[in-house]
Amino acid sequence: MSALRIGVAGCADIALRRMLPAFAASPHTHVTAIASRTADKARAAADTFGCAAVEGYDALLERADVDAVYVPLPVALHARWTERALRAGKHVLAEKPLTARAADTARLLRLARERGLVLAENYLFVHHGAYTAVRELVAEGAIGDVRALHASFTIPPRPADDIRYRADLDGGALLDIGVYPVRLASLLLGPELRVHGAVLRHDTARGVDLGGSALLGDPATGASAQLVFGMEHTYTAGWRLLGSEGCLALDRAYSPPAGHRPVLRIERADGVEERVLPTHDQAAAAVAAFAETVRRGVGDDAGDAAVLRQAGLVDDIRRAAHVVKI
Repeated sequence: MSALRIGVAGCADIALRRMLPAFAASPHTHVTAIASRTADKARAAADTFGCAAVEGYDALLERADVDAVYVPLPVALHARWTERALRAGKHVLAEKPLTARAADTARLLRLARERGLVLAENYLFVHHGAYTAVRELVAEGAIGDVRALHASFTIPPRPADDIRYRADLDGGALLDIGVYPVRLASLLLGPELRVHGAVLRHDTARGVDLGGSALLGDPATGASAQLVFGMEHTYTAGWRLLGSEGCLALDRAYSPPAGHRPVLRIERADGVEERVLPTHDQAAAAVAAFAETVRRGVGDDAGDAAVLRQAGLVDDIRRAAHVVKI
């Protein structure tokens, strides 16, 4: 199969900084066009990556030389432009979260299947080799039976005009930041997690949540996840997985640069080991995985289930949350 021809709908920071370089460097993909609402912005990005500049997202979807569309737009626009791309016959890789509501996520996954197209959600960290190492250690019994996960992802306050503070764009800490530890919990504890409680700090003036926490648990095993997230905190991006015979811990857990060598801490009764893992470009790995799914030409049942499960957990956190208005 020839390289998958990619059209990019928007010039968000994640697109310019991580995904466009990954698409351009991959032997599996070729960047055909970059679209923006303004011609100048599209042209500036397109000149960098040697592709066509397109004014407007509809014009991008009309191009016959685009096989798949990458959607890095604000969350509130994901469902609209993902649906339009699917109806235009394009595969879609959408930034996380795929949509703001589980019902919309389910509807789009059904539409993709009906049309024989791939729809994927872009959580980069799940493709990092560090998590292969973690899952292997857990499967080997390195920490015994898994009992609990403690995870956090927090960042300092952003500039006042940051889109994370815009309710009309589905901003807020849960959808932008909290989704990472939620996705991590499913990755490390399995698919049966349920939400048992949550707290959200809600900024009434802006209409968005600034941070919070959630308690998840597996009703069969009793394994639990305590998750903290927010954008009014000191920076944290790590987790600790507790077992009956030890624990694993990792920092810089969600968005390490390609040259970073993760340090996985393994604590057991007989001592502590800090295992330095190989570098891994998770953006490149995500691009390769998406292209391979398209190449196979069949739906990814496990991938679809993970996307829908994630959307359901986020919905349940909102429903269960005690909201503290500030």
